[in-house]
Amino acid sequence: MATLVRESSTLDVIADALGERRDLLRYQPKVAKAGLHLPGPDFVDRIYASTDRSPQVLRSLHQLFSTGRLGGTGYLSILPVDQGIEHSAGASFAPNPAYFDPENIVKLAVEGGCNAVASTFGVLGSVARKYAHKIPFIVKLNHNELLTFPNQYDQIMFGTVQEAWNMGAVAVGATVYFGSEQSTRQIQEVAVAFHEAHRLGLATVLWCYLRNSAFNKDGVDYHLAADLTGQANHLGVTIEADIIKQKLPETNGGFTALKFGRTTAKVYSDLTSDNPIDLTRYQVMNCYMGRAGLINSGGASSGESDKAEAVYTAVINKRAGGTGLISGRKAFQRPMAEGVRLLHAIQDVYLCEDVTVA
Repeated sequence: MATLVRESSTLDVIADALGERRDLLRYQPKVAKAGLHLPGPDFVDRIYASTDRSPQVLRSLHQLFSTGRLGGTGYLSILPVDQGIEHSAGASFAPNPAYFDPENIVKLAVEGGCNAVASTFGVLGSVARKYAHKIPFIVKLNHNELLTFPNQYDQIMFGTVQEAWNMGAVAVGATVYFGSEQSTRQIQEVAVAFHEAHRLGLATVLWCYLRNSAFNKDGVDYHLAADLTGQANHLGVTIEADIIKQKLPETNGGFTALKFGRTTAKVYSDLTSDNPIDLTRYQVMNCYMGRAGLINSGGASSGESDKAEAVYTAVINKRAGGTGLISGRKAFQRPMAEGVRLLHAIQDVYLCEDVTVA
């Protein structure tokens, strides 16, 4: 008699990818989800429609949330490839030279079932007539050009919002290096650009990154502290970012360790713990309790562990109340078929009803 072999469920696959960290699937955080504005199929109508955003912006947001494998779920899977400038084209594309051709970047986003592709004026402009109507474009307005010697770390504008609108984009993206010497200027520049984007009917996505050498202290990188990244998020939604991109927090107590700024003991005793779901929920709380969607970045490619790391990040983001993942290098620094499978593994976390918001 033939033995029946039960196919692994999506939850089993996710649990296997988590390995010893599968207890994240059961963890209950300190701050209950009841007060959060959680992703769902009606998110644009339920949350964004009550803001000062115009009907044109709402249409752009609806297009973002309605495309790809996650379309209609309230979650986002975005392919970001601005590393040709941010990390140099050679360092970024040498592992897979096919991606020196911008068309392959957009193809990966399409084949990978992403909600959108985020990249530079040059990348998206070079194929706009062929693809802008097939997948939402998020045009990145500013970059750290990284060729000045010695290297300086600043975000400068590479184009205008009008140019992004002309090529058919549905959203613009920008980075602010919060904590840097140039952050005040960057905040002002991006605030003006986001106002113009909303006037033209485009959605806005802000990379809320920290940048200051003083944030590394006693061997701890507080660029990834929940309290500091949370405050960066809060500044980002203040200049009306519709979606916040932030790195997954790995530590906490940046304000207390660095002895600057303002905080309170309750942030650490009542609102957070060492668990990554608690740390990420604090990031969501600083996005106006989820009124602006939090998407966490996928991070650098580490090789064979990329899938497990991507699933781990997606589980934390979803269970914390986040809106999705924006993962680039893990997908494009490998053959396209493998990149597609990795993107699908991320999306499967958000499609799996058994992975719930904690």
